[in-house]
Amino acid sequence: MSMKYLGLIVGGVLPALLLGFAGIFQKLATNYSMGTGPFLMVTGLITCLVGGMYTLLERDFNMGRNGTIMTISFGLLWSMSTGLILVAMRKFGSPISQLAPLYNMNTLVAVIIGLALLAEWRTVHPARILLAATFIIAGGLLAAKS
Repeated sequence: MSMKYLGLIVGGVLPALLLGFAGIFQKLATNYSMGTGPFLMVTGLITCLVGGMYTLLERDFNMGRNGTIMTISFGLLWSMSTGLILVAMRKFGSPISQLAPLYNMNTLVAVIIGLALLAEWRTVHPARILLAATFIIAGGLLAAKS
C-alpha cells in the first residue's frame, strides 16, 4: 500500500470511525445529565493523558511559539464548538443523527481554506473536491430536514 493511501486511512478513515463513536458517547453523556462544563473538563484531562502518550511514543517534544499559538486557537475553537453541540443536545433535545451531518459540514470550511489560503489546489483535483463538497451540502440539508 502506498504512503498516500496509508495516510488517508490513518488520518481519514480511522478518525472518522473514532469521531463517529465519540459523537454517540457525547450524546449518551448528555442523556446521563453530564453538564457542558464538566464534560469539557473531563475531555481536557483525557486529552492531556493521550497527548502525553503520543509525546512519549513519538519522542517529539517540539513546541514552537507559532505552533503553540495555533494549537491554542484550535483548542479554543474546538472546545467552544463541542460545548455548543452539547448545549443543542441538552437544552434543545437535538438528535445526534441530525446534528452530526450539520456540524461535520466543517469539512467545507477546512476545504475552502485549504484550497485558497494554503494553496492545496496545486496538489488535489479541484473538480473532485467540489463534487465531494456538493454531496456534503446535500447530506447536511437532507439530515436537517429529516
